[in-house]
Amino acid sequence: MSENAEKAFALYKEVEGKESATGDWMEVSQELINQFADVTQDHQFIHIDPERAKATPFGTTIAHGFLTLSLLTHLSASANPENPDPARFAGLVMGVNYGFDKVRFVSPVKVGSRVRVSALLSKVELKGNAIQQTRTMTVEIEGEERPGLVADWLTRSVYA
Repeated sequence: MSENAEKAFALYKEVEGKESATGDWMEVSQELINQFADVTQDHQFIHIDPERAKATPFGTTIAHGFLTLSLLTHLSASANPENPDPARFAGLVMGVNYGFDKVRFVSPVKVGSRVRVSALLSKVELKGNAIQQTRTMTVEIEGEERPGLVADWLTRSVYA
């Protein structure tokens, strides 16, 4: 077991359940939705046809749920905790995406909406030379009471 991982683990445990951060707002445009539809081959009208989407309960096009999920990487880049202890990164070799424990598409993200992520470090585990972090990611929709998405995202930080 890595001494660096053990030291970092202790530091992460101190802020487990307490460390949170909120990122910057970004707009979900029709162009972004259309590009995602093209890449995923998911051209359902509710995403790409504004005229037909007007007749739905949403009244407009909505982002694919998986588009909202895939935006977590971008949205989380600006969601940095205040003053993280730099000692957590001593001996860090790499970080990897380990997956998701739970993903819920709570509310539709309508075209033109602005979204941002709030992240909470909800669980930390020592896994050999790695630290597995579970962050509860909530994608907020500006002006809406309910979020667009809530997901428990697992990452691993590998130490020398």
